[in-house]
Amino acid sequence: MRTITIDLPETAFAALRKAPDEFARDMRMAAAVKWYEVGELSQGKAAEIAGLSRAEFIDALSRFRVSPFQYTAEELAEELAGEE
Repeated sequence: MRTITIDLPETAFAALRKAPDEFARDMRMAAAVKWYEVGELSQGKAAEIAGLSRAEFIDALSRFRVSPFQYTAEELAEELAGEE
C-alpha cells in the first residue's frame, strides 16, 4: 500500500468535528463512493480504496444514497432485451 500526504487546514477537522484519522477514513470513503458513482471505479476497486469488503461497500452506498447498480438507461434496456 502506498501512503500519500495531503495538506489540509486545521479548521477542516473542526468544521466536521472529526479527528484527523476519522477525517482521513471518511475522505477515502467519500472519494471511493463518488468515483464509483461516476463510473470511474468498479465496486470491487472502490471497496478496496474505502478499506471495506464489497458487501460493506454496498451497504455504505445506501448511506450515501448511491445505487449499487450503475447502468445507463441504454445498458439496462440492452440487458433486459437480452433476457427475452
